Amino acid sequence: MLKSILFVRGAPPQGAPADTGLLALRLLVGSFLMWETQDNILSAERMAEFVGFVGHHGFIMPELMAPLSVYAQFICGALILVGALTRAASLVMVFNFVVALAMVHWGGDFRNWWPALVLVFIPLHFALAGPGRWSVDHWLARRETRVPA
Repeated sequence: MLKSILFVRGAPPQGAPADTGLLALRLLVGSFLMWETQDNILSAERMAEFVGFVGHHGFIMPELMAPLSVYAQFICGALILVGALTRAASLVMVFNFVVALAMVHWGGDFRNWWPALVLVFIPLHFALAGPGRWSVDHWLARRETRVPA
């Protein structure tokens, strides 16, 4: 089994190894997005700081854009975590972090870009590959195919 995982020729691995990787990435990214935004949701003071940060970086209507970004990250993080509406939630995060790269990180060096860049490409992978077998999306799809006509 280890040989088949390490020395795959042709198509990428499928089945349990690939699904385990997707699950691990979903748990990591979903948890991170929720953890990083929960303080802004739970504290008006922290949200006000983020509104100031967003305004400082030239976003229009920072009083709207800051909470919109925070709640999008938290909700999409929860959806990615459990694998529900994964492709849609991932595309929202791709958009969110492309905007962050353009508006906040553009002038910095690559090390400054890295966190936002990772949060573009991992959700992009979910949008393209799907959430894997161990997800709400997969469970719902299987349920739909079993319903008798």
